[in-house]
Amino acid sequence: MKIFVFEWVSGGGLVAEPLPPSLAREGDMMLRALLDDLTPLPGVRVLASRDPRLPPLAGVSAIVPAPGEGALELYARGARAGDAAWPIAPETEGALERLTRETLQLGKILLASRPGAVRLTASKYATALALRAAGVPTVPTFREGDPVPPPAMPGPWIVKPDDGAGCDGAVIVPDWRAASDRLAMRSGHLVAQPWIEGCALSLSLLCCEGRALLLSCNRQHVRITDGRPALAGITVNGVADQAGRLAELAERIAVAIPGLWGYVGVDLVLAKEGPVVLEVNPRLTTSYCGLRRALDINTAAMVLDLLRTGGAADGWRRPEATTSVTLSLETDRGD
Repeated sequence: MKIFVFEWVSGGGLVAEPLPPSLAREGDMMLRALLDDLTPLPGVRVLASRDPRLPPLAGVSAIVPAPGEGALELYARGARAGDAAWPIAPETEGALERLTRETLQLGKILLASRPGAVRLTASKYATALALRAAGVPTVPTFREGDPVPPPAMPGPWIVKPDDGAGCDGAVIVPDWRAASDRLAMRSGHLVAQPWIEGCALSLSLLCCEGRALLLSCNRQHVRITDGRPALAGITVNGVADQAGRLAELAERIAVAIPGLWGYVGVDLVLAKEGPVVLEVNPRLTTSYCGLRRALDINTAAMVLDLLRTGGAADGWRRPEATTSVTLSLETDRGD
């Protein structure tokens, strides 16, 4: 099988724009981790895409954008050359959804979540509604025009783009009134959520056909500067799943959002009342970069195995925890 791997930032998605060093480094981390998993697999050949402003990839065939070629055209050219495609892109402005739909329209195997699931999870507001309807504990999420939150939600709020990735564009404000004012500045594009105290976590999942296998629980190291949060680092496999409640939460998320497939990330807060979901990322996340060292597994091989097994229950075994791995992103921020 020939697999085309396309990481949006390092692979040419921003070829017509300045290339932020922080995003390029983080994207490159994910790309190289995935390539390290794919290239040793028997019967697998890999083709990647590369922004020409970055150093070439050693030992991997790669295409570069042609003059005037847009990101979608570049992606289609690479996907046509392979049997399957593995897109890694932000949900912002529908980028990841367009790539997933293009893959299927070309008749290629999509090694990622299905377009419907990507479209839903691209919106924090729609995700919260879907999860809440399924009984999944989710942070209350508001947009302009929604009923005023109850008095039981005092204290700080966070306002962020509805389709933003991670902490990008997020700002912490002192109360709901300040949050409401910010929502009015970009009606329909922002959401507001009460700030929830607790331990910031992410989950690394393997999903297929409404099922989820919890690979690791990761501790997120968030720093706040002038009211703006940023992810400074991640300790992969840094949190134990006490009593299996996070594994159960993962299963409920997979049922609530049909079409999640392959590697999926979930951001949440472990509050004193229990876990509260913030968002679902239907793609590779930075935590992927530490899974091999932390768990001694090849996650890409596990994803490819889903094509054969369809996620059959007898083939799903959570990896034995071995160690934790801390990934530092501190130098990535503020470039």
